[in-house]
Amino acid sequence: MFMEKMKDLKVTWNMTRYEVDEVEGIPLTKKMCDRWNETWAFQAKPDDLLIATYAKAGTTWTQEIVDMIQNDGDLEKCKRASTFERHPFIEWVLHEHTPTGFTGVEQAEAMPSPRTLKTHLPVQLVPPSFWEKNCKIIYVARNAKDNLVSYYHFHRMNQIMPEPGTWEEFFEKYLTGKVLWGSWYDHVKGWWEAKDHYRILYLFYEDIKENPRREIQKVLQFLEKDLEKEVLDKIIHYTQFDIMKENPMANYTTLPPEILDHSISPFMRKGIVGDWKNHFTVAQNERFDADYKQKMAGTSLTFRMEL
Repeated sequence: MFMEKMKDLKVTWNMTRYEVDEVEGIPLTKKMCDRWNETWAFQAKPDDLLIATYAKAGTTWTQEIVDMIQNDGDLEKCKRASTFERHPFIEWVLHEHTPTGFTGVEQAEAMPSPRTLKTHLPVQLVPPSFWEKNCKIIYVARNAKDNLVSYYHFHRMNQIMPEPGTWEEFFEKYLTGKVLWGSWYDHVKGWWEAKDHYRILYLFYEDIKENPRREIQKVLQFLEKDLEKEVLDKIIHYTQFDIMKENPMANYTTLPPEILDHSISPFMRKGIVGDWKNHFTVAQNERFDADYKQKMAGTSLTFRMEL
């Protein structure tokens, strides 16, 4: 697996924060942009499942729910490898000294079917083969305020993400879409519109938090799986935030601190709805609300900023 290969190759983690470039106006790491032709040409298969989210919107949570469903609640099978090894991150390119086989595309191509894949790409940058093969896609959206807070802390602890700057600086970058994977607004709205044309299950982070049983049952139905109540109960229990936070196969602690420094902020930080209230000033909240109202005008898409 990924980490074993890295140990075998005695890779030294001399990490630097990635430079940013753009693909069709969307900020991505320069490494992703340099390999973009490979990502765009990626060949999906009809039985692929794609988990799509904006960054820090419940991706890992969804991956764990899906993996437990696919493995009928078998905990040992779900601990066979870390999340990022089980579900290739198709557009990601990890490390400039990484040997071939460690880009998301190459990792996916080496994986037997059926594959579950991950992406943060906005809908217009998803490789066309996913649409051509009519793949199933689960999209999860999180309210913009909590998403911003989580994304800021992720930049702080992730030593290869672009430097976030101060909270005030990152706040401005987020509002203008000058962050990796672009504007949250364009992302959630683009996927919302696409759900009417493709096999997309569109879920909300807040709904899963409020009623995990109801939302996991939606996933079950979408995946055409039928599980006994005891198995569903087990999945609900083991995909709770506090349980996952202690699971090394889900909490990203298997990556070296040169990449993810959990002493700055844990990868799985709070997992709550409404944490933005601990970060936004009154002035920032007023500015955000005015900007939000303008950018979300004309869409039927609505979010809850608290439960």
